[in-house]
Amino acid sequence: MAEASRPMSAEHHAAVPLWRDVRILRWFFQIAILSLVVAGIWVLARNLVTNLNALGLSLSFDFLQRPAGFAISEGPVFDSRGTIWQAYLVGVTNSLRVIGIGIVLATILGIIVGVARLSNNWLTSKVALVFIEVIQNTPLLLQLFFWFVLVRSLPRQRRDEIISIPGGDIRLGPVDIPPLAYFSQRGAAIVGVERHESFSAWWPFLVVGLLIAIALWIFWVRRKESQGKPPTGQFWLAVAGFVLVGAVGWLIVPGSPVKLTIPTLTGEGIIVNYEGGWQLTNNFQAVLVGLVLYTAAFIAEVVRAGIQAVAHGQVEAATALGFNRGQQLRLIILPQAMRVIIPPLINQYLNLAKNSSLAIAVAFPDLFNISQTIGNQTGQNVQIIAMVMLSYLAMSLSISLVMNFVNSRMQLVER
Repeated sequence: MAEASRPMSAEHHAAVPLWRDVRILRWFFQIAILSLVVAGIWVLARNLVTNLNALGLSLSFDFLQRPAGFAISEGPVFDSRGTIWQAYLVGVTNSLRVIGIGIVLATILGIIVGVARLSNNWLTSKVALVFIEVIQNTPLLLQLFFWFVLVRSLPRQRRDEIISIPGGDIRLGPVDIPPLAYFSQRGAAIVGVERHESFSAWWPFLVVGLLIAIALWIFWVRRKESQGKPPTGQFWLAVAGFVLVGAVGWLIVPGSPVKLTIPTLTGEGIIVNYEGGWQLTNNFQAVLVGLVLYTAAFIAEVVRAGIQAVAHGQVEAATALGFNRGQQLRLIILPQAMRVIIPPLINQYLNLAKNSSLAIAVAFPDLFNISQTIGNQTGQNVQIIAMVMLSYLAMSLSISLVMNFVNSRMQLVER
């Protein structure tokens, strides 16, 4: 019986022909598909170069050094005699400004609405629900148009019609508090910060303060964990370290690095103008309000789902220990919910960054708007579109990198 098994074993271990070897076939088909893709890209690129040459154009980026020939109404100071590359950077700056401020405001509003959605108060819960349903089920482009029309419908910029917040001078003892913000159909002006020349010598202290704040945060968390206690108070410790270093730098640097500026109204006649403060155009207001509300509605649902994912036993244990509702939410529920909230929150931040390109609908000079103007003037649309795609890709990857790092720090460590 053993002798009969030998021929079968030899036949079983016989060499497999190359045309039947699974590993060889896999490599063959992968190389074939890759070759077809490369050939297709080469054909398309060759046709593109041929057509551009026929039109007297090329794939060169030398056009970026030409004078732009157009003005930009908002953002860093730009003259029409500046280069196209400088105009492009203004568009990048405007987009980053909308994205950065939008992420902060949308996060704050989304957390508030998400917590309100779970409130025991019937009215608060229903108001939050109506906000979420209306905003989520309305196209963002339509919302941008709505807010743009709304800000354009504000009162005229006349001394007796303009909206001021607060409505007039408020007197608190010997101190007079003037209006801190003005709103009209020509734009808004709110409290702003003005940088002085000494700011260049002060900002290194801010960087050092930030590093010290991060070190204090890590030290305090590890110290609490080594004592077997929940890590609390690290936020205020980090803030105190940052403020202390900044204050030391303020005392060392000559002069005032920054100054708080309050907007005022100027003009002798009926029509007045803004002076000082941070002045916002109607386009910027519409884009910012639309993006913040739209993204906050989705963040609210993410926060609600994260809170409900926390086991109810945690709430019962916190109640048994005497924690009130606010302490439960701040010390028990939200820290655990963040592990569920952060991954989908990253997607909402990325959506806000990409949705900012819709600012062109309300004529805000963002990256996409200015790039389209450059493409129309130079005819170099291929290069411009590639630059815009790479710019948005870099923004999205930067947001993902930061948030993924935060997510890795929030996850439980398996032992």
